[in-house]
Amino acid sequence: MNKKADASSRFRLIARALLKGAGAGAMIAAIAGCAHNGGGGPLADQSEPAAKAKNVILFVGDGMGVSTVTGIRILAGQMQGQSGEDYVLSWEEFPNVALSKTYNTNQQVPDSAGTATAMMSGVKTKAGFIGVGPAPKRTECDVSLDHRLTSILEDAEARGLSTGVVTTARLTHATPATTYAHVPERDWEADSDMPAEAIAQGCKDIASQLIDFPGNGVEVAMGGGRANFLPASDADPEYGDKTGKRTDGRDLAKEWLQRDGAAYAWNEQQFNDVDPLTTNHLLGLFEPGHMQFSLDRPGDAGGEPTLAAMTKKAIGILNRNPDGFFLLVEGGRIDHGHHEGQATHALHDGVAMAEAVAMADRLTDDEDTLIIVTADHSHTFTLAGYPTRGNPILGKVYGNDDFGEPETEPAVLGDGLPYTSAGYQNGPGAVTSLPRPDITNVDTEAEDYHQQALIPRSSETHGGEDVAIYAKGPGAERANGVLEQNVIHDIMAKAFGFDNE
Repeated sequence: MNKKADASSRFRLIARALLKGAGAGAMIAAIAGCAHNGGGGPLADQSEPAAKAKNVILFVGDGMGVSTVTGIRILAGQMQGQSGEDYVLSWEEFPNVALSKTYNTNQQVPDSAGTATAMMSGVKTKAGFIGVGPAPKRTECDVSLDHRLTSILEDAEARGLSTGVVTTARLTHATPATTYAHVPERDWEADSDMPAEAIAQGCKDIASQLIDFPGNGVEVAMGGGRANFLPASDADPEYGDKTGKRTDGRDLAKEWLQRDGAAYAWNEQQFNDVDPLTTNHLLGLFEPGHMQFSLDRPGDAGGEPTLAAMTKKAIGILNRNPDGFFLLVEGGRIDHGHHEGQATHALHDGVAMAEAVAMADRLTDDEDTLIIVTADHSHTFTLAGYPTRGNPILGKVYGNDDFGEPETEPAVLGDGLPYTSAGYQNGPGAVTSLPRPDITNVDTEAEDYHQQALIPRSSETHGGEDVAIYAKGPGAERANGVLEQNVIHDIMAKAFGFDNE
């Protein structure tokens, strides 16, 4: 280890925390992060690249661990009539690859709020915290006000760049919220979710922070979560039996429209009607809660754009700024499919994200745009057994015979019953009694099928292993080795030229 480089790296990260006014908690996290990144990692040892990024796009596949990437790859190939194993996803063509350590400061296996905050701010923090350093206790509003962290999106806005956030989850959900909000409790998505004490102490709900963003605000914001922006007295425009959640009387969608050149869309037709050449601010809220799973989109009452379509529209608006832009795109429902123990939904939403990455790659130039694809954390999803080459990734396992040729009957385990290679360490599909359920006549590729799991849980959990980082464009060479997750922020900031301490 180069001790001089290690000391230099620590100094730079601590200095950045001081310059940002991050508070004691952030200072502790900065010091801890330096102490655990292997002597500063690649960032400490590489010289500054000549190229600078005009634009940065960060794609986050929520819950997209390495085994999930493998599953997405095989499914995407099989959807095109190939065997799938040797298929190449859009981000797998990127020249730079690294691993990210995802733990929170207080959890070995992390949540999305703490991990996304690390990527957005450059400081690791506790689970459940959005844009706040680790010093407060969870829900401790008054202390959190002194430990706010600055996100890469906020830095970009302050420097005159355009900014956007796109997700298939609620726009106020953990990962997208870390770009613009600061709360010590990720569940404070609307004012009705907050305790009166926190409101009295000066904390604001996540939805209102998007609308009240200083300056001219975020240019593009699209996803679900409509209920958090609408008054409780107003019926939802798509579902007559639902209303908004806000009890403060504010209609945040109408407030958005007060901006110059602003548009608001809650269905696919309105989205399609938005002209990116004349629209300066776009708010899209396509569901009261999360957007539909990719497979369920065709049956949606109001219609919803795909993640690729939202990415294209966002880039069309943001790219008009000659100074450049920052954009976060989240494949949020990969995570939700896994939590439900339904790999079919998780992997199909992963394919949808691969299409969004390909779209962004086509619309931008490698000379001036840094694209990073990563995950906030993994899941307990596994691919096991010995299926033959080209076996349906969501199907039952068909193995090979003693001569290495494909079997004509499903493989069975010691209990004489067939199984799938896709499964979970825990989750709703857990086998709780013997004999194990016989899936001989079960369609394991159906949307509502729960892959079998070992430990019963109503919701499958995150996994704690490292996740991959894929990068291309100016500054992408810094994505190599095994990195602390907060270093992703530093890669983006250095590419922009923001981080010159």
